[in-house]
Amino acid sequence: MMDDPSGVGADTATDDRRAVVVDLGAYRQALDPMPVTFHRRELDAILWIYGRMVGEGEWKDYAIDHMKDRAVFSVFKRSGELPLYRIEKNPKLAAKQGAFSVINTNGMILKRGHDLKQVLKVFDKVLKLVDP
Repeated sequence: MMDDPSGVGADTATDDRRAVVVDLGAYRQALDPMPVTFHRRELDAILWIYGRMVGEGEWKDYAIDHMKDRAVFSVFKRSGELPLYRIEKNPKLAAKQGAFSVINTNGMILKRGHDLKQVLKVFDKVLKLVDP
């Protein structure tokens, strides 16, 4: 059986499949979406607070989790315990309440907002006047 050079009788189904161009990035993201991560400036702000609190002896360890729906920076007093605080980034809440939040051990949200630096001000200590 010889191939017809005019293309008549050719298998059109295989030709259609070859003509489809698929964006590899979109294909991979549909199969396994990329996890939410902290950007460099966000991590800089978080680690600046972390370094200050370690210097004061309040925090000892941390963990970073990148999940499909949020990124979490957990702070520990001791590595074998529950986290004292969780700093979370949830992009689904960005248009509503703000993507960033600080949550304590009990699950209570201490502060939430759109700007991470403003949210991290929850860790700023109020100076107290000490009587002699």
